[in-house]
Amino acid sequence: MIVSPGRRYVFVHAPKTGGTAMALALEARAMKDDIMAGDTPKAQARKGRLKKLGTRARLSKHSMLDELDGYLGPAELQDFFVFMLVRNPWDRMVSYYHWLQTQTFKHPVVELAARHEFAGFVAQPLVRESMRNTPYDRYVTDAAGAERCDLFIRLERLADDIAPLETHLGFPLDIPHVNRSRREADYRAYYDDDTRALVAAMCSSDIDRFGYRFG
Repeated sequence: MIVSPGRRYVFVHAPKTGGTAMALALEARAMKDDIMAGDTPKAQARKGRLKKLGTRARLSKHSMLDELDGYLGPAELQDFFVFMLVRNPWDRMVSYYHWLQTQTFKHPVVELAARHEFAGFVAQPLVRESMRNTPYDRYVTDAAGAERCDLFIRLERLADDIAPLETHLGFPLDIPHVNRSRREADYRAYYDDDTRALVAAMCSSDIDRFGYRFG
């Protein structure tokens, strides 16, 4: 997550949507008072600021908008341009699985990815429940329960969708290619009919809202 009081924006970073590349692009033009939560260089250099914000919990890389409450409540957020990246759920699931396989921290989902092939991982109740409970709009719901997002940027249509953000900023962004996982480029290669249907069910609201299709 990045909050820029000077440029009046909030970037909400949902996992495995290309958000690290966006964070690096924003960081390259950061203002001195920008607040950053994450693992990019400037976010790490400024992490001490996070303790002083007065938020109900310390902000993290993938904090949701309501976690800003105490520093920026629903009324204050009206003055900020809130945006996030979204990604085709079938592609995102493949990326998520392969990323988890490279992790060593203690977490049930990391352990599931280590124990199961892709199809078995997707079928796990914990994975399905997690995806159902965190559609994209959940990330940009404020403390009053209202969705507050000025722009959803589809990763697959980044060049087209990013224009309103660049207009708000007043300059173009140079988005790098980072955090590419070791996987087949075509996510469809990982799916059979059953796994395709499972992702369709657990991510149905995102699929319908953003017009995503398998392939």
